[in-house]
Amino acid sequence: MSSSAVVALSAKPMDIKTAYERYVTTYATCDVEKIKMLHTEDSKFWLHSAGAKPVEGRDAIAATFAQVFKQWPRAGYEVYRTVFGERHWTLDWAMTAVLKGPDGSDRPVRFDAIDLVEVNDAGLVVRKDTFVDAHQVQLAIVAGSAS
Repeated sequence: MSSSAVVALSAKPMDIKTAYERYVTTYATCDVEKIKMLHTEDSKFWLHSAGAKPVEGRDAIAATFAQVFKQWPRAGYEVYRTVFGERHWTLDWAMTAVLKGPDGSDRPVRFDAIDLVEVNDAGLVVRKDTFVDAHQVQLAIVAGSAS
């Protein structure tokens, strides 16, 4: 048996739940530099909201996530459920944040979202699509700006 056959037989397959746990734990830190390293170089991210276009590449994804975290300060997450496939997960979740009202008071907000995340054999994200409840997002923005 050749040495490459031995490596192939002994290689441990990627565990989708481990990749998921690593990703959501890192994402919760809001550290865009660490998050981008969990994506492939040519990864795509698409926030399906208000005509947003998909972005491609680690740096573009990091910049997009930085904008999201700036728009939604003190971001938090509540997971409703996660459904796993061989090379993907679907995450049903809510984003929470605290916006400042015009009077300087804290305004807690939340909205529901669905993520569809595909990974490669190494467990790195090759594509992430996030679908948000646009009506809830609009209500959150209004709540943050209301007097």
